[in-house]
This record gives sequence, C-alpha cells and structure tokens, in this order.
Amino acid sequence: MARTDLTRERHRGSDDIAELHRLLDTQLVGHVGIQTDNGPLVIPTAIARFESQLLMHGSVASGWMRLAKKGNQVSVAVTQVDGIIVARSAFESSIRYHSAVIFGTPQLVADDRKLWALTVMTEKLIPGRTAEIRQPTEKEIAQTMVLSLPIEEWSLKISDGWPNDGPDDRASAVWAGVVLEGRRLRSILPAPDLNVVAEVPASVRALGEPAS
Repeated sequence: MARTDLTRERHRGSDDIAELHRLLDTQLVGHVGIQTDNGPLVIPTAIARFESQLLMHGSVASGWMRLAKKGNQVSVAVTQVDGIIVARSAFESSIRYHSAVIFGTPQLVADDRKLWALTVMTEKLIPGRTAEIRQPTEKEIAQTMVLSLPIEEWSLKISDGWPNDGPDDRASAVWAGVVLEGRRLRSILPAPDLNVVAEVPASVRALGEPAS
C-alpha cells in the first residue's frame, strides 16, 4: 500500500490537484515530520507554494533543515478547519476540514535563487509588502536556508458532511448541525516603538483593521 493511500474513511479522499493548491495557498503553516537520531520530530513552519513546489525557510542552524538538506525524507501536513460538526452524541461529533500530507525529499534552493524564494514567501504572508520595505542584506540571506519540496506525492482528505447520527439519536429532541468557521476579523496593533509619523501601509491594511 502506498503511503498516500487512506486507511480510514477513504470516501473523504480527493485527487483534485486544484483543491490541494487552494489549501496550500490559503494556509500559512505546515507541520514537518522527519526522523532524527533522537526519534521522530514534528516542527511547525511557514509554507508557500510556487507552481509545483512547496517552499520552506529557516535558519541555517535549524536541525531538521540540515537533515533534510542531506537527503532525509519529510512529510508536511497542512490543515484547514472549516467548522464543527455538532452531532446528537459525543461519539459522532467531529470537525469539517481540508487536510493534506505531502511526502518527499526537499531540495536546497541555490544561493542565486534564495532572494527570489524569500520574496515568494514574504508575498504569501503579506501580499505587496516587499515593495514597501528594504531588500534583505547579504548577511541575512546567508543566515537563511530555503528548501523546496516537490508536490508530487500527496494525499488530500476533505470532511464536509453533516452529523452521522443513528436512528435513535435522530428521533431525539437534541439539536444537531454544523457551526461554520468564519474568517475572524484581524486587528492591527502598532509596535510600541513605532515612529509616530509612520502610517499603516497598504499591504497591512489589506490584512485587517487597526485596533481602536
């Protein structure tokens, strides 16, 4: 059995690459799993997709990134919580979600492509921000490692249903349904040491609203 095959709830599996890309493009964090000399390790890290590769960056001193650079395989799990399925019993209550796991061996992004990759990741986090700030220095780039994971071996699982209550529970007077996960309003908080003449830039205004 391939490691991308679902062992449970196979009906939730999807081979829709466009839906996988949408999930990767809307989520900011992936959880990277890797085997180390001290046992298995899972680390949350920022992610950004560019075409058919998943970019991840960190310090050149990062232990897991140094292992991955040497050719160790990783898995990257990305999850979007869409809502809570409120059933008539605790057993049937669950979560609506989109979840993917990508497997493979990351490749080190070459020095002459590092600035490009870091720009992609900055624009993923804060679209339009790179035009408002200074470019990274050579020292900052040298202190940063960027890995690229091919999006080739993956599984995607989607839960978008309703409570799966049995006949006895459905006949009861207990409420059941779904609570959707809406987009939370973001508040923009200025740094305590911010220059008083500095205005909130357009890229940041697009992410939320200043706190009153």
